[in-house]
Amino acid sequence: MPPVSEAAVLESLRAIIDPDFGKNIVELGFVKNLNVEADHVAFAIELTTPACPVKEEFERRARECVMALEGVEKVSVSMTAQTRGSRGSVSDAEVLPEVKNVVAVASGKGGVGKSTVAINLALALREAGATVGVLDADVYGPSLPLLSGVQGRPRAEEKRIYPHESAGLKLMSMGFFLSDDSPVIWRGPMVHGLIRQFLTDVVWGELDYLVVDMPPGTGDAALTLTQQAPISGAVIVTTPNDLSLIDARKGLSMFEKVNVPVLGILENMSYFTPPDLPDRRYHIFGSGGGERTAGELGVDFLGEVPIDSRIVEGGDRGRPILLEAADSEPARIFRELAGRIARKLVVLAEKIPPIADSNITWVN
Repeated sequence: MPPVSEAAVLESLRAIIDPDFGKNIVELGFVKNLNVEADHVAFAIELTTPACPVKEEFERRARECVMALEGVEKVSVSMTAQTRGSRGSVSDAEVLPEVKNVVAVASGKGGVGKSTVAINLALALREAGATVGVLDADVYGPSLPLLSGVQGRPRAEEKRIYPHESAGLKLMSMGFFLSDDSPVIWRGPMVHGLIRQFLTDVVWGELDYLVVDMPPGTGDAALTLTQQAPISGAVIVTTPNDLSLIDARKGLSMFEKVNVPVLGILENMSYFTPPDLPDRRYHIFGSGGGERTAGELGVDFLGEVPIDSRIVEGGDRGRPILLEAADSEPARIFRELAGRIARKLVVLAEKIPPIADSNITWVN
């Protein structure tokens, strides 16, 4: 029996359709390094992000499709990734030149768990194999030192600042430069200069994703970041109660003003499930508000993160839930969130974003 042909292998793989692009993996150029030796077929599937949520499904289906060919006895599939970048509408080459995607995690108000979402999202992306950094841009109330368990001033050489590293993440925060009792008093121009320095003077290196923990609200720091950083997309964090949802709308409006795509709304502290009653859900702050608001505003609803004491306890010890309880329900949800966001950014990377209007009038 003659060996199977490469053309036959490729034809069989055309049955695998990428759900985001609506095309098969051969047409998209995902199949690499195809090699046929007698009854052994080997190839790679190069994904657009290591955090692809359909990675295992692609690998399983590829094996099945090729094994079904007559004359094939062994199939070797290697899964690789080449992250595609979407740098938003900022064209300044000095701003994060080696960062492929900048993800803003924002909220209209404080106290909704935005920083916790940011660090766990970053850890989930890193766990999937991406290179990730976290910029704590909340200059008034930096929380990254506590959440990461990292303290002390970063190394600086020749007017360049080198971020701390922990759990595979590169980390930068104003909190690394302050003592616990230091008051943080900034005026607008000072905030602008500090954020500019974090974007241009920090040696981030090559990153697939930089997760930016945005300052709450729509003040000077938030506005500076949206106009200075090449933000690929924004995640709006809210809680189910009406007050938080009102503020979430304001945050979403801010990103729309500067043509930053809103990737969706994530509802945090959605419900509580007692450990001894796993089938019960108590909606302490209300129910369905995040999904309802997302529908009204025409953006995606990214999911619900439950209340879990381990999130708070681990965060206070510098052990976010993905490290503290990797098999927990919140950790699973953050992994799903990372996959959804990564895929959304891949689709955005195929589009040329419009240039933001620099003459923006902000109304309180």
